[in-house]
Amino acid sequence: MMKHKEAVMQDLPTFVTYLRVSTQRQGQSGLGLEAQKKAVQDYAASSGGKVLAEFVEVESGKRNDRPQLTQAMQRCRLTGAVLLIAKLDRLSRDAHFLIGLEKAGVEFVAADMPHANRLTVGIMALVAQQEREAISARTKAALAAAKARGVKLGGYRGGPALNPVEGTQAASEARRKAAQGFAEQVGPMVKELTGQGLSLRQVAAKLTEQGIRTARGGKVWTAAGVSRVMMRI
Repeated sequence: MMKHKEAVMQDLPTFVTYLRVSTQRQGQSGLGLEAQKKAVQDYAASSGGKVLAEFVEVESGKRNDRPQLTQAMQRCRLTGAVLLIAKLDRLSRDAHFLIGLEKAGVEFVAADMPHANRLTVGIMALVAQQEREAISARTKAALAAAKARGVKLGGYRGGPALNPVEGTQAASEARRKAAQGFAEQVGPMVKELTGQGLSLRQVAAKLTEQGIRTARGGKVWTAAGVSRVMMRI
């Protein structure tokens, strides 16, 4: 029974909420934030999910350089959570930005339009896809014409080739860069927690509690894993 309960708990959706107001004055007064908070909290509750973190942005809807939204998406990538917003226009009025969000690998849902991530953004993405397909078709036609003229396409063209040792070194370097990149993403949280006087084991427990994924995508952190992150930062 306990194992079944744990399995059910692991299957519950997790969310990172993003709230936005358009002016500094609204941000200071809280105007509009309470309604957004209620909308996302109600949605999370109705889905039986859990809110892992909340990010609040005071920004103009005409601008896309939003540090809080960037942090919210980063937290989603680290935890596998869904970005939850109150209204679709809280993200942006720019369709290209929404398409970019879809490409960022972050699932999102709007409380007022639960299917927007599959319907609205999908339709917008189709427009861009049509142009990509048109470019691809023109490229293929040009390559076919070149091949018909006897131009050799693809294959080895005399460039430097990696020997087995160099290939192993390249793979090792790629893994090192991936580990370094991950450490830089999680590093600020680890520094904040250790700055509070927490031990490595306590930091690991906090990261696990907040749903932060490990470098290999695991859900449980260890003191050794925290130590490796600290060594890289």
